[in-house]
Amino acid sequence: MKTNKILTFFTIVTLALTMSSCVQDDDYTVPNSLGTEENAGLNAILAQIDAGTMTLVTIPEVKNMYQNSMPEHIETNIVVKGYVSSSDQTGNFFKELFLQDAPENPTSGIKVILNQVDTYNQFNVGREVYIKLTGLYVGEERVGNQVTAIGGGTETDQYGTTVVSLTQNQVKTSMFRSQNTMTLTPLPLTFSQVNGSHVGLYVQFDGVEFADNLNGLRYFDPVQNFDTSRTMQACTGFEYSTFKLETSSFASFKDNLLPTGNGSIAGIISKTFDGSSLILALNDVTDVNMTGDRCTPLNIDDFSVVFSEDFQTAVNNTNLDLPGWTNFSEAGTFKWREKTFSGNGYAEFSTYNSGSPVNIGWLISPGIDMDAQENEFLNFKTAQHHLDSPDNTLEVMVSTDYDGTNVLAATWTPISAQLASQSNDWYEFVDSGLIDLSSYTGTLYVAFKVTGSGTDTTLDGAYQVDDFTILATQ
Repeated sequence: MKTNKILTFFTIVTLALTMSSCVQDDDYTVPNSLGTEENAGLNAILAQIDAGTMTLVTIPEVKNMYQNSMPEHIETNIVVKGYVSSSDQTGNFFKELFLQDAPENPTSGIKVILNQVDTYNQFNVGREVYIKLTGLYVGEERVGNQVTAIGGGTETDQYGTTVVSLTQNQVKTSMFRSQNTMTLTPLPLTFSQVNGSHVGLYVQFDGVEFADNLNGLRYFDPVQNFDTSRTMQACTGFEYSTFKLETSSFASFKDNLLPTGNGSIAGIISKTFDGSSLILALNDVTDVNMTGDRCTPLNIDDFSVVFSEDFQTAVNNTNLDLPGWTNFSEAGTFKWREKTFSGNGYAEFSTYNSGSPVNIGWLISPGIDMDAQENEFLNFKTAQHHLDSPDNTLEVMVSTDYDGTNVLAATWTPISAQLASQSNDWYEFVDSGLIDLSSYTGTLYVAFKVTGSGTDTTLDGAYQVDDFTILATQ
């Protein structure tokens, strides 16, 4: 009996040590060097890439495998490399991470859903990660949210088929981190520049603050169950431009008071649960630096009006035909239209149901004499509805050699402005900010050019223009 007890004791100790050893093997703390097994897996992938038996593809190439229908099952021997941009260390992300294609000036990001918590211990921000895609899936995690994700399988319900999380075993056999952890430089953006192509990227907004009515409130509203959206604002002209920050009920900083000053904020571009809106999500509140003085929009009374068009004479649903304006169709048959809604007139270009694979429409202002005054500025408002792709574009350009007739023969120079984008609610007009035109002489024309499609449903959105004004300082 005594011997049996001793054997039992040693059996328990041995079992405990074995279990402890297993825990150590699965310890995902950030390593100075990777374990033998993980090194071997990554080295095998790199060797196959060098030998040409495995292909290294880009994040955009992976995203293009999914064409908004059924998730794509990857059967070829391919691997994708990215840098971790998100962190679940504070609980604001859960069983997911985002990869971007470069540590600095990234152009594309992708979501990875995995059945693993505390991923920051293994896949820390900036970590270079290789994902062996063979046997995995690319698609949406939720039908219609337009966020492309890498998953380990699929499931189907009444709404459609989506990808599901990588299992823990798939994480071990498909996701390999290198020893490289890079410092990510946030991509500088303005609110209006954000579109669907930025999902998953680590970005920064400067000169922003939380809305006036949020003073004294916290990141998370305790009356809500899951996520709280807080409005950020920036002074971009005569009005505020806005964007939403979203915080999870599980975030460790959820009870922190919102800062009351103006400054910068960095985080990950993501989408609301239903995919209807683009939002910013924080990795940590250390990425918030708002200690400066709050901003104030410009006052129109400080300027004189050189030219203005508020489109209040618009005849609803007719081709735009206002004195001095040029309405030109470069491709397709659709032109800019005069529109009215709730007593407000505006110009709109929509490619919906045009039947043309490509539609390009120009709206060009009357010529402005830039020698009649000094210190001129341009200001206007834009809105959008049904935008689904950043390839459905609005461009703003100026020309001083346009002859009033031959649009394509003129030299058109793009100008930077705050424009409505996917991040804005439909029909929400966005102030362009003041655009300095003081360097131009002679006769200046301003053009709005929209590119879309009447056959590709991701490119059949609409843009609207209103309150076009040329100003000069008094």
